[in-house]
Amino acid sequence: MTQTSPSSTDARTDWENRIGQRTDPTFGGDAPRLDPPARIRAEAGGHQVTLTWDEVPGAVGYQVYAADEPYGDYQPLDHAGRDVLAVPHPPYADTTGTPERERWYRVATLTDVHVEGELSGPVSAASLPSTSTPVVVSVDAARPTGELHRPWRPMIGSEHLSYALSTDTVGGRVIGEELTSALSAARRELGVTHVRAHAILNDDNAVYREVDGEPVHDFAGVDKVYDHLRSLDLYPVVELSFMPHDLASDPSKTVFEYAAIVSPPKDWQRWHDLVRDLTQHLADRYGLEDLVEHWSFEVWNEANLEVFWSGTPAEYLKLYDVTAAAVKSVDPRLRVGGPSSAASGWVEELLTHADESGAPVDFVTTHTYGSPPLDFRPALERHGREGVPIWWTEWGVTPTHFYEISDAVFAGTFLLRGMASAMRDRRIEALSYWVVSDHFEELGRPPELLHGGFGLRTVGELRKPRWWALALLERLGEQQLPVSSSGDGADSLVESLAARGEAGEVTVLTWNLTLDQTKASGSPGLARHVRVEVRGLAPATTYTLRHERVDDEHSDIAAVWGRIREADQAWPTDEQWAQLREADRLDVLAPDSEVTADASGNLVLEYDLPMPAMSLLTLSPGPARAGEPSR
Repeated sequence: MTQTSPSSTDARTDWENRIGQRTDPTFGGDAPRLDPPARIRAEAGGHQVTLTWDEVPGAVGYQVYAADEPYGDYQPLDHAGRDVLAVPHPPYADTTGTPERERWYRVATLTDVHVEGELSGPVSAASLPSTSTPVVVSVDAARPTGELHRPWRPMIGSEHLSYALSTDTVGGRVIGEELTSALSAARRELGVTHVRAHAILNDDNAVYREVDGEPVHDFAGVDKVYDHLRSLDLYPVVELSFMPHDLASDPSKTVFEYAAIVSPPKDWQRWHDLVRDLTQHLADRYGLEDLVEHWSFEVWNEANLEVFWSGTPAEYLKLYDVTAAAVKSVDPRLRVGGPSSAASGWVEELLTHADESGAPVDFVTTHTYGSPPLDFRPALERHGREGVPIWWTEWGVTPTHFYEISDAVFAGTFLLRGMASAMRDRRIEALSYWVVSDHFEELGRPPELLHGGFGLRTVGELRKPRWWALALLERLGEQQLPVSSSGDGADSLVESLAARGEAGEVTVLTWNLTLDQTKASGSPGLARHVRVEVRGLAPATTYTLRHERVDDEHSDIAAVWGRIREADQAWPTDEQWAQLREADRLDVLAPDSEVTADASGNLVLEYDLPMPAMSLLTLSPGPARAGEPSR
């Protein structure tokens, strides 16, 4: 196995020592405390208990607590997501208990990630040792509810974009070529339009230096990066970070292997001028109207973590004000937002500050891992900012580097869970998965092929299950169809989306997931039999059925690599690369077949769905065409 370089080891140790150190989260917010939700219900199922409750107006989310006795020591229900454990809405499937052992639950209402109300009264249930109840998914193909919301399209995350120009190699692969290929594929296959990345002001782009004490701005490096991105028909979300060396108040404060400087500026006017001149340069180069329509400016990254901001909270708010003023000085129509915070923090604080300072907040950005994102619409409404776009500019299954869950099928089903939650009432405009490629060097470059990297695609450009999750979502038709579900784990374990395409095809996507990451490798007790009932089809009409599947035995490149690699082998041989490329496809569970709706336009399809797994059913009008290749 390739050894991590000493500098990588130092970067990783520094990160692990400091990542948990959060700046005071309550420095300026004023979110109220609300009553707990009413009508908590706990329904026992096979190896799970499904909790539901009445949603509370004004809530951004809910924290579920559990105890072993009615008035025992209630602790937040920990599904091992390693970040925010609260959820934005019910239902919630608890799979952390022991079958037939009663457990008690209470729920608190959140108005901010750190502002909870009182706990509800307790309810109890004991999960069952098994289940014989299928999950029934009912789809009405005749009654579309409107255009399908696609929150994955507006943006995706990437390593710092100068990396896309690198000619270095990892695992024998050229970094820049493959990161470029991954970004291009995201545009082509997933419909992604924008890329959000760190470090456009880093010293590798040489934007700022001082000569005889006077500032010199040079945007040639930025031009190379953004020209390259635009050549791929992608736009940047301009994250204004990190601090150039000569402008930093303390250049010794750094993060990552590439030593990004995280200190405030030594001169606020010079920071303002740098941001203003960069913005004006971009307007001159790409056109002001293009910037107004397609570009946006995000202030810093995760300043609520000490590892990313060595200043105080007040200094971050000053940074926000100065930066926003600099961007708007070029044209007031340009969009600027933040707080670009870790773990859903500082949203309330930024909104409260902006109410007082008058600073613009054209969009709100924050991050979370391990859970579906919270619902910050009520926070915006409290501050009279209804309709301000909410962009989660980082989101993923784990915040932990080099963690094997990132390569697993579980991570793909997790992605579907979060996207479906974001689509609910179109509550999130953009949910940006972090990141597109395993070509990533924050804490050191990849030491082997599948190393638990954040990427949707591997070094070598193989698609992980998370990529297939987005690809399946993108294959859904244009018009969303109503879906209702019943049975053991319906909507809490087994979830579904359905849509109709322009040619009359009906697509039904189902997946099976618990948020409990201790079961990421699978849980036979959580497998479910699924019965899909489609009504509203053309009566007595033949359809071609295609069933595509991602699980441990299908469309899982990690499983293939696990079967063919030798012990401790880091990178594939040429022969193994060929085998992996042959396996890099979305598997069809069975050959395309013909099915016929009954005289009332109804059709029933049944299959088993492991946990974790995802399935896409496509019903295309007309008989199967002989010799049509599988995708």
